Amino acid sequence: MSVFTEAELAFLQGERHLGRLATVGPDGTPHVAPVGWSLDEAADVVQIGGNDLPSTKKFRDVSRTGRAAIVIDDVLPPWRPRGVEVRGRAVAVDGPEAQIVIHPERIVSWGLEGAPRSARDVR
Repeated sequence: MSVFTEAELAFLQGERHLGRLATVGPDGTPHVAPVGWSLDEAADVVQIGGNDLPSTKKFRDVSRTGRAAIVIDDVLPPWRPRGVEVRGRAVAVDGPEAQIVIHPERIVSWGLEGAPRSARDVR
C-alpha cells in the first residue's frame, strides 16, 4: 500500500515534470530551486535528478541535513490551484546517476479531483 492516496498518485503520474525543491543552508537560510523529479512508486520515494547535481547547493544541503521538501503543483483555469507537497528524510546519492531521494514523512495535498485537502504524517 502506498503512502500516497489514489488522488495524489493520479496527480503525480500526470504530465507535471517540474517541482520546487526546498532545502536549508548551513546558516539556516531556506533555498528553493526548480527541479526535475520522478516518482518511484515501488519504493514510495520522490527522486530528483539534474545536470552536475553533486556540485549544486541543493545536493550539498541535503548531504549535510538529510532533509528536504518538494512541491509539485499547477493551476487549472480560471484559478484552481492543486498540488502535492512531500516533506521528509532525504538522501544525496552521488555517482554517475546522482540523485536526491526524498522518503516521505509528511504529505500535504490540495485541489485534487474528488479529494479534500489532506495533510498527514506517513512515517
